[in-house]
Amino acid sequence: MTITLADIEAARDLLEGVAVRTPMEESRWLSELAGGPVSLKCENLQRTGSFKTRGAYVRIARLSDEERARGVVAASAGNHAQGVALAARMLGTRATVFMPEGAPIPKERATRGYGADVVFEGRHLGESLAAARRFEEETSAVLIHPFDHADIVVGQATAGLEILDQAPEVRTVLVPTGGGGLLAGIALAVKAVRPDVRVVGVQAAGAAAYPSSLAKGRPVGLESMKTMADGIAVGMPGELTFAAVRDHVDEVRTVSEDSLARALLALLERAKMVVEPAGAAAVAALLDDPTGFGTPAVAVLSGGNIDPLLLGKVIRHGMAAAGRYLNLTVTIRDVPGGLAELLGEVSAAGANVLEVVHERISPSLHLDEVEVHLQLETRGAPHAEQLLARLRERGHRIAGHPAAGRAGE
Repeated sequence: MTITLADIEAARDLLEGVAVRTPMEESRWLSELAGGPVSLKCENLQRTGSFKTRGAYVRIARLSDEERARGVVAASAGNHAQGVALAARMLGTRATVFMPEGAPIPKERATRGYGADVVFEGRHLGESLAAARRFEEETSAVLIHPFDHADIVVGQATAGLEILDQAPEVRTVLVPTGGGGLLAGIALAVKAVRPDVRVVGVQAAGAAAYPSSLAKGRPVGLESMKTMADGIAVGMPGELTFAAVRDHVDEVRTVSEDSLARALLALLERAKMVVEPAGAAAVAALLDDPTGFGTPAVAVLSGGNIDPLLLGKVIRHGMAAAGRYLNLTVTIRDVPGGLAELLGEVSAAGANVLEVVHERISPSLHLDEVEVHLQLETRGAPHAEQLLARLRERGHRIAGHPAAGRAGE
């Protein structure tokens, strides 16, 4: 794939008045952790809630009048769908979008709201894309691939030009990565102007096709995927994006589900930014290895389209991963006031009780004992350890849970 700086600049001109020049926000808390300046490129504040609008508009705008008259078709878990739907409406063509079963409801509704027809097909993006290709053959609609097309890549690359303009001293750019359209585009733009800048892709460990593909020198499909980050759950890199990532990206890292949840929660609490799990991937990599990247660094927040129900689950998961839930079993004497005394100690330590369960029947209990299962909310792992130490000092016997854990386990 030959994409020049002039190509990217032409795409930037085409997007003038269409795509938002998204903010670059300094992050003090990440800067303190990293030991140098860290900023957030807020593509979650882009039109339709993600960077996908950039590439979709460029691709459809460059179709001929005859092609646009045939309509367009796309496959997407939600963000590309919205970008295609909006671009199609702005450019006067009809859009049909195939989405995998279980795609987030807000993304599906937003796609319909922009005027596209939505069809649910398949369990994952690969099966939806196959359905879109069949629709293309049957109707002559033009397929707007989510990442593997030069016009898509140059559209996403315009975010790279903005990064260089907004953070001219940048040394590292971290980019959430699925199929590779955003990563390839940003890498091409950044390396064309500043080849010294390090570009790092970040994938969810449960859907990381790039590490094995790069190791084998060609796109290799995953046998299965499991991640809450639907926006980057892509089972196989594209031919074009793989080549660009191979040639221009310095490193691809992976992050766990716990890391994604912690990052999403931290962005919500510290940066007041609502992002989807995929959009938090770059920050997750920074939190996993705060001093592992040269600063000034820029972490791209690629999208903010998250189902409120999933947001609630991820917040709880993130709190658990950060050690802010504590589950423990305490053996106390079965006497009047025994439970009240225990809960008084918990309260005095500053923990919040979420759930209490009494257990009187157990082969490990004496006749005058009772087990109390507590689910507590703490301020984090150090606070949880302080609470446990306080209870032990007061003579309470704690079984099977020396440290913080997940809510509900």
